[in-house]
Amino acid sequence: MRKALPLFLALAAAAVLLRMGQSAVTADNRTTIPAETKYVALTFDDGPKAGTTDLLLDGLRERGASATFFVVGEQAVIHTDLLRRMQEEGHQVGNHTWSHVRLQGSAPEVRRSEIAQVDALLTEVLGEGMYWLRPPYGQVSPGTEQEISVPMVKWSVDPRDWESRDRKKVVAAVLANTKPNSIILLHDIYPSTVEAALEIVDVLQAQGYVFVTVEELLRLNGVTPQPGVLYRTGTG
Repeated sequence: MRKALPLFLALAAAAVLLRMGQSAVTADNRTTIPAETKYVALTFDDGPKAGTTDLLLDGLRERGASATFFVVGEQAVIHTDLLRRMQEEGHQVGNHTWSHVRLQGSAPEVRRSEIAQVDALLTEVLGEGMYWLRPPYGQVSPGTEQEISVPMVKWSVDPRDWESRDRKKVVAAVLANTKPNSIILLHDIYPSTVEAALEIVDVLQAQGYVFVTVEELLRLNGVTPQPGVLYRTGTG
């Protein structure tokens, strides 16, 4: 059974389907997608890093999968070529602070500087845009959300890939906990994670999942992202 989507969702869905090599269905000038389509967002922190991020991008391109990359300024400034490639290949690029500082409990001037430096770098390299924030460790101090001028992203699936550095464990943990509208946390600086991520894409695509950016995931669920709000799944 198919159901029609509101116009802004229909346009987003059509873009996703076209990127996946599928045809959007139109009837009476309305775009529809299968109601049973399962969307999920892969997110990667702490990069980019030569030798891992580039291999990940190769694999995602081969599979027609989109992802969201929350970059650390100290890494991004020396790998601007990878930033441009992320954008060119349809991925979302976000801010993970300049030096991976813990924003929760930090001084206001530190928070502002850490976020602003990355935003300036991304604007210089990629152009004007809204570069969403993932706070390191997923937290900001209560009451400071009003300082953040963009949406923030946490996660709903965390396989702790940084800890195990074990492809099989990471794959098993993600597959056991992923469901439609999950936001999956991974780190593109580890070879084991890159291997795991591509295996995860293969398995979940075979199960009917479609990999989209976090922004696409929220909008496909009718969620209008708000500045200073921390999103954990595609529904909020």
